[in-house]
Amino acid sequence: MPLGLAALDDLFEAFEDLRDVLDGTDAAAIEIASNRVSRAASSVRAIGAWRSDPAVVERLSKMVPLLDSARVRVKLLADHAHQRLAILAAHGAQAAPLTYGR
Repeated sequence: MPLGLAALDDLFEAFEDLRDVLDGTDAAAIEIASNRVSRAASSVRAIGAWRSDPAVVERLSKMVPLLDSARVRVKLLADHAHQRLAILAAHGAQAAPLTYGR
């Protein structure tokens, strides 16, 4: 398997892990998964094969919907968390549960 395809597989798995942990409330797990996505994306960019290898371009094209849906989901969840924190700030921490478990 070419190095570019292996890097894309790692990126795909990193996004799958991120999607899984976004369903929970474990902030540490979300941060770990986010960092893994960042490292995997950096690896893909560093290889540069995605620009010229047709197999890599095809695989990346198939991944675009997953990558885009993860990006939208992260933004949506971040906005939701921001709204919950604003409610907590407005009513005091005793009036509402914590946004994330500790």
